[in-house]
Amino acid sequence: MVGLILLLHFGIFQIVALLWQSLGVKAESIMSAPLRSTSLGEFWGKRWNLGFRQLSHELIFRPLYRTLGPDTAGFLVFAASGLIHDLVISLPAGGGYGLPTLYFLLQGAGVTVERSRFGKRLGLGQGVRGWCFMVVLLTVPVFGLFHPWFVMRVILPFMRAIHAL
Repeated sequence: MVGLILLLHFGIFQIVALLWQSLGVKAESIMSAPLRSTSLGEFWGKRWNLGFRQLSHELIFRPLYRTLGPDTAGFLVFAASGLIHDLVISLPAGGGYGLPTLYFLLQGAGVTVERSRFGKRLGLGQGVRGWCFMVVLLTVPVFGLFHPWFVMRVILPFMRAIHAL
């Protein structure tokens, strides 16, 4: 499953960008070396799935920024991402509803803590501490994002179908 996710996010999307570039279109890869991030905010805001980042920035963050402020607007982007992931992960799996949303709400809370006075004092937004904070928040709760219903009812049947080919 990890290989499939990496192939999709780093292989196929990169190939698509290169194909568009070969046709003269200024297309950039949607990933920008995410493991080089030194903070959770940098990971989600500047390095991971830049296509979704741009779309959510234009449709959610920017309209809400002035009235709600950057922290609340940013948190609502994570909430929207969670709901979208629930639609594409939990709905096809027929279970685990809310777990992907919870994962992304946790990411939003992590970015909020990282940018808070407390987080800055602890150095959570930069350097080795920032990278460790990011890795822990991304990986420890990942089983909520890719929950057992999704693995058992979607990923394993998909892998069996590929193997049967």
